[in-house]
Amino acid sequence: MAKLVFGMNQSLDGYVDHMEFAPSPTLFRHFIKEAEQQTGSLYGRRIYEIMRYWDDEHPEWDADRQAFAAAWRKQPKWVVSRSSASVGPNARLVDGDLAGAVRKLKAEHDGEIEVAGPVLAHSLTELGLIDEYRIYLHPVVLGHGNPYFAGPRPRLRLIAHDRIGEDVVRLVYVPA
Repeated sequence: MAKLVFGMNQSLDGYVDHMEFAPSPTLFRHFIKEAEQQTGSLYGRRIYEIMRYWDDEHPEWDADRQAFAAAWRKQPKWVVSRSSASVGPNARLVDGDLAGAVRKLKAEHDGEIEVAGPVLAHSLTELGLIDEYRIYLHPVVLGHGNPYFAGPRPRLRLIAHDRIGEDVVRLVYVPA
């Protein structure tokens, strides 16, 4: 059975905003390894539209960006959306019964399925479907944006922590 993992970069004050701060080269290489090992990714519509950037070739990309794009393109993607009519390559729309669809995904796959987007993660948290939360804590304060936890905070238990690069701390939690 697959494990759903919600992991995102977060500011010290609890916000996620990929436009405000970017991963260091060390953290980006960490994300490449994760993408290469994931069974797939479950996206909310907005974050999926942002990630579609990796579907296109960009001649200015360095080797790390090319590696991430290759890993991202290879893995299956499931997109939760009520407004999208279609999705890109290697992706499927998930509509209707979210809980049933995600339980089926977990039952049909092994390994880790990344959950991307705080709004989708909020819905899945309320349904009790997220198995692990990974917070990549950056030393920035935004004061605005989308919070990592977009709704009621689940009871969590810290199971691991480590430093990635010079200034990011990864905190790994499971539901308590």
